[in-house]
Amino acid sequence: MTTKLANHRLPNPTGSLSAVMSVLDSIVKAYDIRGTVPDQLDVDVAHALGVGFATFVRADQVVIARDMRPSGPALVEAFTRGVMEQGIDVIDIGLASTDLMYYAAGVLDMPGAMFTASHNPAGYNGIKLCLAGARPIGIDTGLADVQSMAQRVLDGGGPRQAATCGKRTERELLDDFAGHVLSFVDPAEIGSMKVVADTANGMGGLVVPAVFERLDGVELEVMFGELDGTFPNHPADPLVPANQLDLRARVVSGGFDLGLAFDGDADRVFVVDETGTGLSGSTTTAILAAATLGQHPGATILHNLICSKTVPEVVAELGGTPVRTKVGHSFIKQIMADTGALFGGEHSAHYYFARNFNADSGLIASLMVMAEVGRSGQPLSVVRTPYERYAASGEINTQVDDAAAVIERISKQYAECAQDRLDGLTVDCGSWWFNLRPSNTEPLLRLNLEADDRASCDDAVGTLLAQITS
Repeated sequence: MTTKLANHRLPNPTGSLSAVMSVLDSIVKAYDIRGTVPDQLDVDVAHALGVGFATFVRADQVVIARDMRPSGPALVEAFTRGVMEQGIDVIDIGLASTDLMYYAAGVLDMPGAMFTASHNPAGYNGIKLCLAGARPIGIDTGLADVQSMAQRVLDGGGPRQAATCGKRTERELLDDFAGHVLSFVDPAEIGSMKVVADTANGMGGLVVPAVFERLDGVELEVMFGELDGTFPNHPADPLVPANQLDLRARVVSGGFDLGLAFDGDADRVFVVDETGTGLSGSTTTAILAAATLGQHPGATILHNLICSKTVPEVVAELGGTPVRTKVGHSFIKQIMADTGALFGGEHSAHYYFARNFNADSGLIASLMVMAEVGRSGQPLSVVRTPYERYAASGEINTQVDDAAAVIERISKQYAECAQDRLDGLTVDCGSWWFNLRPSNTEPLLRLNLEADDRASCDDAVGTLLAQITS
């Protein structure tokens, strides 16, 4: 037991027992589990988390999947062992995108665990957990309970093993998932189209061809399609513009109608038009909101609070009901369930669909954008134009000593403007607005600002950054 404590407690330079922090405190985040391998997340920690997950969900079966990271197989084996020790059977669907795992948890109606670190570098791995029906698990809805039980296991305690261990079986769901994704569009509306997808050596290399091969009129080229969790070409984070450069160049040189940039676990996608210009997550959200309302007039549409003002404007103009939410998938999925919303979007390029068990899917979003382009008969550079009405800063991170104090100071400086605290501080100054949110894991403030034009946006950003750092 002494060895386990040494391996899974962080250093304690003060010598105080109360100051000792478990490695779990470092890797359990607001929405998932993520850390470096093996110094933070190793097979012992994965096993303990498997026990914790099993005791929390108390199900007969769970579904488990993983991405292409080299550390995945060993971590999955340890987690699976922890689950089965509690008498729960495991359905292992093998290599999968995160949206494929959510589909499995939904269609099989069982809790799920996806081993992935999404867009993080190769040295990371992690786990995204959900309940039966792909219902979210966050720190306030069960993840803290999983962590607490896992800590007991690491400390040498925890529950007894079940009298009869669970069994592990393998199952193939990729074909069924591809059919599910295609059910969101009429392939005839997509028609003939040339598409290039940069899957960044991530799980898109598996799921994207499985879907697109069923679209007779679509010519697909995949960039960096080999599953390689060392990411030899570029990081699997398309939110960073530099990671879209290869795709943008290829769209233009190859004469493609559009490009798709997927992250490592392929639940997010950024879209590039035929001129090689990328669409923001807000623009894509607005396009998908309009598509949803075209099929379901009057629908409720969610958007997180850092999305462009264009999104609620478009929803309202088309007769829908816009609902503003906090940032984060667990919040959006819960509010979708509460409100009956049919679609939700985030500026970070997560797109959620009610008929997809309220879960996000980069593939479903991709096909729906393609269908909008095909239906319009216009290039994407024209289709996007009505949905881009303002100038945005993008997310700007500033390191601060006391995020809460800075937020309160900024709030007082803009006391004459409309404010709310739904998620951090949002201030609306009429011709421009901003949101300032603390990071969940780092001493950072995240600024998102939007204004009527580029000059006003740049000027307001400069002023606000000076105020934040003063």
